[in-house]
Amino acid sequence: MSPIHVLDKYYLAISFLVILAFQVVGFIAAFSLQTDIIQDGWSALTFAFIAALTFGLGGTHYARQIVVLVFVLLWAVRLGGFQVYRIGKMGGDARFDDMRGKIASLAGFWVAQALWVFVVSLPVMVLNSPAISSPSDGGGNVPFGTSKDIVGIILWVVGFLMESSADFSKYYFKMGGHKHPKGAIIDLNVWKYCRRPNYMGEILVWLGIYLLVISPATDRPTPLSGSSRSALLGTVVSPLFTFILLMFLSGIPTAEKPTQQRAFLASHGPDAEDDEPLQPYHDQRESDPWTRYKSFRERTSLLIPIPPSIYRHIPQVVKRTILLDWGMYRFDEAKDGPKAIQEAKEKKERRNA
Repeated sequence: MSPIHVLDKYYLAISFLVILAFQVVGFIAAFSLQTDIIQDGWSALTFAFIAALTFGLGGTHYARQIVVLVFVLLWAVRLGGFQVYRIGKMGGDARFDDMRGKIASLAGFWVAQALWVFVVSLPVMVLNSPAISSPSDGGGNVPFGTSKDIVGIILWVVGFLMESSADFSKYYFKMGGHKHPKGAIIDLNVWKYCRRPNYMGEILVWLGIYLLVISPATDRPTPLSGSSRSALLGTVVSPLFTFILLMFLSGIPTAEKPTQQRAFLASHGPDAEDDEPLQPYHDQRESDPWTRYKSFRERTSLLIPIPPSIYRHIPQVVKRTILLDWGMYRFDEAKDGPKAIQEAKEKKERRNA
């Protein structure tokens, strides 16, 4: 089947326009209905549609393309379905509390989501494009089963299972499916081995996809021209963007330190004197919330899964560098504590006014 050429030989322009159109429709629906339920599900649907669209337009259905398509569809259906179900059951998403009724803020979120989908989908778009996969356009195929294909599959499967297990375990824990006392910290399944397994899983998923697509550019003899090789290898921006996004922008920075701050305020905030001592839970024996979280933090890796019995004995300098538990993610009670307490007091006063 001959490829269908649309706008450019890498399907970048058509993909961007389709992604943008999807997000405009999603934004209009979310703002008009004042609902949070469609945001994450809509982005997952966009990922799936772009993968299927470029696969169909490309006209070549090599084994590598089929595997990548199936992997993206599985990831998108699982993530989108879970998020729609979770937010529907919880009645909303706190992330949107400050922007739900503000058109500019909500529009900014949807623009950022369009950028995220476009950049992360780059390996899929480019692999399916005529420039890479169509012999009549200077592309070609490398038989499936290279070392990078195998490593890519392994990383994707591990990442998919890790992210799925993390999401379901956390939801089960928070919704009371697993009985636990107040103040217990989730340490079920993959959460026992790192504090942010969902983010680690997503990083591995897209690193796996990248490794799956690049064999036509790296194996000899390569069927690709120099520019096509560079374009395919350049899609490394997808896993790099995922890593940067989760490590420095919307992932760990918005989750880790705020979680630690809540534990600190539970011990030292204006409402701390009203709380009963915490009950034991698994290895969590500390009766004070902040002491408990600090102990949990010291024995549980941030991102890379490591058994607590090993991690607790690793030198701090290694934890704070190689193992990524950087200072920017850690709540410092001496430096950050006074400000957090003052803000909590002011918030309580406004609430009681």
